Parts: sequence; C-alpha cells; structure tokens
Amino acid sequence: MANPSKRRRPSGGGRPGSKGRPSKQQQQLADERRRRGITRAITLVVVGVLLYFLLVRTTAPGEVSATALSAGHSVGCGDVTHPLASAPGGIHLQPGESYTYDQHPATSGPHDPSPLPPDPHVYASQIPETRAVHNLEHAYVLIYYRPAAGGGLSDDTVSALETLARDESRVIMAPYPALPEGTALALAAWNTLWECPSSMTPGQATTIATGFIDAFRGTNIAPEPPRGLLGPLIQR
Repeated sequence: MANPSKRRRPSGGGRPGSKGRPSKQQQQLADERRRRGITRAITLVVVGVLLYFLLVRTTAPGEVSATALSAGHSVGCGDVTHPLASAPGGIHLQPGESYTYDQHPATSGPHDPSPLPPDPHVYASQIPETRAVHNLEHAYVLIYYRPAAGGGLSDDTVSALETLARDESRVIMAPYPALPEGTALALAAWNTLWECPSSMTPGQATTIATGFIDAFRGTNIAPEPPRGLLGPLIQR
C-alpha cells in the first residue's frame, strides 16, 4: 500500500506559474532577432531610396524664367508651343535613312538610331535633322538660327549664342536656313518650340536661350531623359 504522505513533484521542475514563460536568454535572443529585422528593413529602404535618386528619378520640366519671357516679348518672340498633342518616342528609322518632317524645325518624330555626339556643341553647317531629333529624345536642347546672310541673326548675336552653347551640357547649336519666314532663332526641346525674329541684341538672345535651356534641358519632357544623379554621366 502506497504511503499517502509521499506526493509526486510536478513535472518540469519549474516554479509554479512559470510554465511557458521564456527564459531571460530566450527573451534576449528574440529581442536581437527583432532588432536585426528592423535594421535590415531600414537598410533596404535606405538603399532603395539611394538607388532611386542615383539611377531612376527624372526631373520635371520647369517654367521659362520671367526674365527670359520678358526679353522674348520685347523682341517679338512667339509663345513657347508644344506642336503635337502626342509625341511618343522610340520610333527609329534605318541607319542613314532620310525622312521628311511636317514641322520645321522638327521637335519629335521618327529619327536615326544614332544621335549626334555630345561634342561639338556648335556646328558651322546644317546638321542631319534625323539625328538631331534623336538628341531631343534624350532631353537635349537645340539652338537653330538663320544666318545673317539670309536675313537672320547678326554675327555678334550668333557668336554670343555659340559661347553659351559651348558652356552648356546637352545643348547643340547649328544653322537652319530653312526656318519659317520671319523666324531667325528657334529653340527646340522634345515637342517644344520657341521661335523669335532677328531683332534682338546678343544679350537678349542669350537671356532667351538660357531661360529655355534651364526649363527643358535634361528633363522628362523628353521620352528618354537622363535618369538619376548619375544619368547625365551614363547617358550623354
């Protein structure tokens, strides 16, 4: 017969009420795992944000400065226009294929697979327009002018604009004798155009061109602008 005075000790050997409660060591391990998870999540967010700004983000077009608009108005420039309601990019011709644009100068449309190189910035003769349109697709600004011999800009004004073009990235300048009647200066970005007559001083011309460049050069008004802070270095 069993001795009623001998009772079994509860299994587990723990103190009453401690069953299921993690030990101090287990709690420390859980806290460490939680801290590591939070650190990894923060790191991923920071890396993602950095990659976005370095490689993905594009810049929206700005407004032409009030100073440039005032100068343009004083010499008789028209409004800044966007000739087409829709101007998708990525439409390539065959290398060297010719194309007749409806608009002169062209600001969008089918273009040669090879854009003009980033240098030189200034050309003394006309440039292949199908290649120049490809530059516009990459968010360049083109400065087209009618030479003085054809009733266009004075030599001093052309010289001032050439100096500006050489100092600016993603800007190309070239003569365009076939500009519309009454137009001596045409500033072009993708599907964006500002046309002006010849009656301007060198200072007015550079003010007008600078305002246009600052507003549209390198921006996502073009289908394929440079992306992120590294974009201007990667995509020239």
